[in-house]
Amino acid sequence: MIWIAQLVARTLGKTAQMFGRPLPEHLATARWGEMEAYFYLRSLGYRIVAKNFRAQGEHGEIDLIGWDDGRLCFIEVKTHSRAGLVPPEIAVDAAKRSHIRSVARRYVRRLRMDRPPACRFDVVSVVLGNERSGPTIRLHKGAFAWRAAARSDRAQRSSQSRRRR
Repeated sequence: MIWIAQLVARTLGKTAQMFGRPLPEHLATARWGEMEAYFYLRSLGYRIVAKNFRAQGEHGEIDLIGWDDGRLCFIEVKTHSRAGLVPPEIAVDAAKRSHIRSVARRYVRRLRMDRPPACRFDVVSVVLGNERSGPTIRLHKGAFAWRAAARSDRAQRSSQSRRRR
C-alpha cells in the first residue's frame, strides 16, 4: 500500500516542478530527499509523526520525527543530487547537532507524558543519483547523543543502507 502513496507523491512532485512556482535547486533537492527518506523510513517500520518541525523562537527545523521500536527519533535528512567525494551526512557538524538537540528538547517538552520517552538522533543520507538507478539511502541510527561529550559520535553509530528503485 505504501508504494501507491510513494508513486502518487513522486508524480505530484514532478508535476509541481514542471508547472508550479520554481524552487531554488538546493531546496528542491532537499525536499525530494526528505520525501525519499520518509518512504524509506516507513518501509523500515518507523511511524512518522511530524515533518519539518519548527520550535517557536528557534532558527531552523527538524526534518522528520518518528517512533521506531518505542523510541522517539529525531531525524535529520541530508541530500546530495549525485555522489561525490564527501557523503551528505558529513554536513551534520557539531553546530547542526547542537541545534537539533535544542529543537528536540522543545518538542519533548510539548509532549503530554508523565516522563520523557527514550529518544534517539538519526541521520538519513540520500544521494538522488539518476532516474535509472534511483536514490541511495543510508540510515545512521543513533548518529549522535543528547550530550556532545556523552560518547563519540562515530564510535556508537550503526548504519543501514539500501539502494532504492
